Amino acid sequence: MPISAANLKTLRVNPDWATLPLFDRTGWTKVRFGDVVRVLKEQVDPTSGEVERYVAGEHMDSENVHIRRWGIVGDGYLGPAFIRRFRRGQVLYGSRRTYLKKVAVAEWDGVTANTTFVLEAVEGRLLQGLLPCLMLSERFTKHSVQESKGSTNPYINWPDIAKFEFDLPPIDQQRRIAEMLWGADGLLQASLKLRADLEAAFRATVHDVFFAHGASRRDTLFDPKWKTAELQEITSPDAPIRYGIVQVGQFCEEGVPTIAINNLAGDFIAGVHRTAPGIEARFAGSRIEPNDLLIAVKGATAGKVGIVPGHFRGNISRDLARIRCSPEVDPRLLLHLLQSDRYQAYINTHAVGSTRKEISIHRLRRFEIALPPEDVAAHLLYQIERLEALAVSSRAHIAKTDELRRAITREVV
Repeated sequence: MPISAANLKTLRVNPDWATLPLFDRTGWTKVRFGDVVRVLKEQVDPTSGEVERYVAGEHMDSENVHIRRWGIVGDGYLGPAFIRRFRRGQVLYGSRRTYLKKVAVAEWDGVTANTTFVLEAVEGRLLQGLLPCLMLSERFTKHSVQESKGSTNPYINWPDIAKFEFDLPPIDQQRRIAEMLWGADGLLQASLKLRADLEAAFRATVHDVFFAHGASRRDTLFDPKWKTAELQEITSPDAPIRYGIVQVGQFCEEGVPTIAINNLAGDFIAGVHRTAPGIEARFAGSRIEPNDLLIAVKGATAGKVGIVPGHFRGNISRDLARIRCSPEVDPRLLLHLLQSDRYQAYINTHAVGSTRKEISIHRLRRFEIALPPEDVAAHLLYQIERLEALAVSSRAHIAKTDELRRAITREVV
């Protein structure tokens, strides 16, 4: 079944999969890794013209057998360690900091450094397609980490890898297990692409609601007749944009719940510093209300935004600023707009300070957005939240698929 947003929720895992005959270990035999895997040391001069691409450590992602990035020989300096030739189908393994689980399958010929092992299964003993799955198992990684030498940049030698022992299924079972694992990987890669597409669509939709701040004011795919407004013009008249009043840990009253800068988690508020029911919220004389937007104004998270949940009553720290929308502006739409690339670029441009950047209330108040008509705003909000919900579903599906892959691997190794 092709993966799509429509069928994400219909996929289910067979709870009895681990009892299938596929995992009957009757015919399995204990082997050493070095008895069923060869390390290859074919050398090539990168300048000879025989190879076009090279793979360095930074090109290999943790726990991802697919090589998505590479370098082109001749584009820059390539150190003398890059002499190890690999061919399509062979497995690359980073011997430094093996806890990073850098295992990759080559999809084309190339060259890598001599600190990367090039491996191939012994034909008739171990299926080549099962080799990378085996090397990503928890037991193999634990062995590699334990056998590594050095402290600042630990590494492992081939003889220490070669002595790893595991139970090896017969070839026919290996083939079926490999098909399951690669099927799970294919589903995982499709889900990752779907998530990336959904998030890109989300960002594009949000971006299109913006006008550029400054001289160029017509940067939108929507109706250019929409009026623009600064943030200070769309806030409630009795609640101007302003800083919080407390310094958490120093001036926070005992028992009064307080939202601090590290409570901004994504687009919601995660936890408070103190909790006590029945205490009125205060914000320099005003009460915090549900759906107020809070913006981090200091530190590495400057510009990050969250929305006050309906149950919260309390203070906010002085590292945050509050925005309360006027009645004609939906705070949920504004929340999404303030998560766009355009907004973050504005923050990065106008924040001051080198070690601890800060955005001023004045700059926040002057930030411009486009204001669509009420019916258009409602449609945009529906589209944005639908895309967001699909992205959340895809992330949950990715997590389940990845756990299934890990669980199958644990049954084998």
